[in-house]
Amino acid sequence: MIRTDTTLIIGAGANREIEMPDGPDLLAKIAAGYEFERLESEVKSRDLISLANLFEQVSDEIGLSYDELVAGATAIREATLVSTSIDAILEQYGHDPAVLAAGKLAIVYYTLQAESKSTLAAAPRAADELPLRGTENWLFQLGQLIVKGVPRAKAEECFEKLSIVCFNYDRAIEHYLPWVVQRAFGMTYEEACELVAGRLRIVHPYGVAGRLPWQGDEDKSVGWGIERPENIVGLSKRIFTASQRGSSRQFQSYLRAEMSRGKRLGFLGFGFDPMNVAMLFDELEHDNPDMLISLVDVSETQQKAILRLIYRLTGIADESRITLENMKAFELLRDYGRFLES
Repeated sequence: MIRTDTTLIIGAGANREIEMPDGPDLLAKIAAGYEFERLESEVKSRDLISLANLFEQVSDEIGLSYDELVAGATAIREATLVSTSIDAILEQYGHDPAVLAAGKLAIVYYTLQAESKSTLAAAPRAADELPLRGTENWLFQLGQLIVKGVPRAKAEECFEKLSIVCFNYDRAIEHYLPWVVQRAFGMTYEEACELVAGRLRIVHPYGVAGRLPWQGDEDKSVGWGIERPENIVGLSKRIFTASQRGSSRQFQSYLRAEMSRGKRLGFLGFGFDPMNVAMLFDELEHDNPDMLISLVDVSETQQKAILRLIYRLTGIADESRITLENMKAFELLRDYGRFLES
């Protein structure tokens, strides 16, 4: 059980541990799927055909013509040459509704596709398993930290000290944790979903590819593993740009509260992209929180740059409060488990 207020910031790098696309992977998939110049040729991908058909199906609902959506998709593909994430491209094209629509549709399309192909199954394959096999992934380590040592009578308190800020579009956390709770406390799956729905504090700064059915909001929900939902336009409305989030006082207040409550901040697979960092630390005041940071294959120079960025934005003066480890996300949660539980 996590006993000290802790905020975990989950970045795209953590997705590699559960075989979901990280930022560059997602961008590459979108670029490949939007090769509309190949649409009339013999060499074209299934995704291109599917996305072209999708544009035809949803153009009236979105209020843009098929050609306008194709133009938006083409602009995204061209921008990938000088960008590292779809988030950045949508921020750059915030003035263009066709780019925003095409980008958000692609995010939902490829996120749901990745979920359906992920090793994180819709349900456990056997009675003595979780939907994601193995322990060498951060979801398992996180779930263990949450429920360890909590009496059944106090199950509702296991999320009390935890906040999560997840920069990924998938619903892996929301899908996985009810199964952990169900196994840990002998609940029914429905009871576990109700507990997680009521107690888990999680915010996705760039939105999420729809809510899960047990989270409500039927028009904007889709089950795990469903690759081609009929309500994809509604789902795409849950995707946001940095500017859209920045203009929402309600969102800014919520994000600020979840970041500020953390006496400990854990960064898992977070690349410290300046646009993302600005969302987290803009106008925030921290009372010297402890920081645990997991980064993989980062040079010494990059580590120094990240530390300087943190010192400048947080005002932390005590260097001993920041621990930066060259290790995977699950290794950080596993090896620092005693500290995080204390």
